[in-house]
Amino acid sequence: QVQLVESGGGLVQAGGSLRLSCAASVNIFRTNAINWYRQAPGKQREFVAIISSSGTTTYADSVKGRFTISRDNAKNTVYLQMNSLKPEDTAIYYCKALSSLWGQGTQVTVSS
Repeated sequence: QVQLVESGGGLVQAGGSLRLSCAASVNIFRTNAINWYRQAPGKQREFVAIISSSGTTTYADSVKGRFTISRDNAKNTVYLQMNSLKPEDTAIYYCKALSSLWGQGTQVTVSS
């Protein structure tokens, strides 16, 4: 059974940085696109970024220029480098693979 596990969340001041990781229990990243989503309290889950199997990346407008998604196929891990964090980035961050495989999420809190 394939599982995704996110890590790297935490509390950071506005302007700071965090790097999230999404690790898979089996090697699915080499041939599948991986997404990052986030869900803030009282809001719907929203798309953050995606990296295709070939390495093409796409970002939500709200994070473009501040976040970078990358992958290490040898480690079965996808990363989300988050710089210049803002209080509005506070949310639970999830990675997603295949059509409906989600991790459990990792909390990111940005204080003003």
